[in-house]
Amino acid sequence: MIVVTTPTGDIGRQVVANLLDAGAPVRVIVRDPSKLSDDLRARVEVVQGSHADVEVVNRAFSGANAVFWLVPPDPHADSLEAAYVDFTRPAAAALKTRGGKRVVCISALGRTTPFAGKAGHVTGSLAMADLIASTGIALRTLTLPAFMDNMARRAGAIKSQGLFSSPISGDLKQPTCATRDIAAVAARWLLDESWSGQENVAVLGPEDLSFNDMAEIMSEVLGKPVRFEQVTLEEYKAQFLRFGFSEAMAQGMTDMMDAKSQGLDLGVPRTSENTTPTSFRQWCEDILKPAVLG
Repeated sequence: MIVVTTPTGDIGRQVVANLLDAGAPVRVIVRDPSKLSDDLRARVEVVQGSHADVEVVNRAFSGANAVFWLVPPDPHADSLEAAYVDFTRPAAAALKTRGGKRVVCISALGRTTPFAGKAGHVTGSLAMADLIASTGIALRTLTLPAFMDNMARRAGAIKSQGLFSSPISGDLKQPTCATRDIAAVAARWLLDESWSGQENVAVLGPEDLSFNDMAEIMSEVLGKPVRFEQVTLEEYKAQFLRFGFSEAMAQGMTDMMDAKSQGLDLGVPRTSENTTPTSFRQWCEDILKPAVLG
């Protein structure tokens, strides 16, 4: 049995699909089972509730062979520690007592850089991974850069204004990856029963791109001009506060982008093993173009 958290999220739902396609038995933890399709509910075992709840994770992990762990976003959390580490404490305890031989968890790049200690959400994510590792369980931590799919959330501005923004320089080339590739890597590790020990597994996408590079590619794919605009860190934080983020979570986003602008995501050399196939151009054709022009 493989347990999947966040089965309705961008990554989790694709992990579930990959596991089911491989014929694996899947148990999901979900707050609201109605968000699962009827077909999916018929094919998985459902444990209702939050995976921050002691009783829920004890029930879900019982007899499990592997767990896919992803902490959901909490824009209203009082602190990064609460959002990542405290959320994960019940699961860490359950892994020791209730079962689970292997865990694949979602975290971030940056551990090997000087910026990891003040990188906002990345710092919280690394501390979460450390907590899971402290249980001694066999662990593969997927360390990730920014997601291409985050650009889909800007489809409205790209459609109406031909514009997207960030506090990171438009000329800084960085890795970026597609969530479908993350899900494929996660499913491969979850299905493989031969591994042990603890390792970080980077998922870097096929190439490093700057935001100016992305704007050029989007312009070509969409057939309309798209430009990048750099904003200040103060403007970036204010945007999240307007969205209703707590002070701590908005500052966490800002600190993360500040660290990325200094090279947080550039500490892992690209290899054939950590290079995933979906290019930004292909992602734009498949995902962004329908969202903007559809």
